[in-house]
Amino acid sequence: MDNCLAPCLARALNELGKRDNHQVVHLKQKFPENTPDDVWLPKLAGEGDWVIVSGDFKITTNPQNREALRASGLTTFILKKGWINHTPWEQAWRLVKWWPRIIAAAESIQQGLVYAVPVNPSSKLRPLGLR
Repeated sequence: MDNCLAPCLARALNELGKRDNHQVVHLKQKFPENTPDDVWLPKLAGEGDWVIVSGDFKITTNPQNREALRASGLTTFILKKGWINHTPWEQAWRLVKWWPRIIAAAESIQQGLVYAVPVNPSSKLRPLGLR
């Protein structure tokens, strides 16, 4: 999880995912908070099997960051803009509701795809075309 999401969400999802052998790590556990996207993305890509969950929808609009994301080849789930408008408690229950579908998608889709995660848990994941 990136710096746009609270570390406590990563810790909670990590605890919930342990029974399925999934590990959730907040970006702050690996890199200083001010590390630019175009620096940490290639480093994670070099480590191998990572999936990103990001609260930073702007990563897809900044050309330099979008290119770093595309070039990384990392499967990514980006929370759509409306997520930021909710309290941490609201974000938590919505993310927990989404989590099984995020895991299932990450395990079944082609590596490197980027998906937008809507706020409404009854919506569908939508792939984003990054060019």
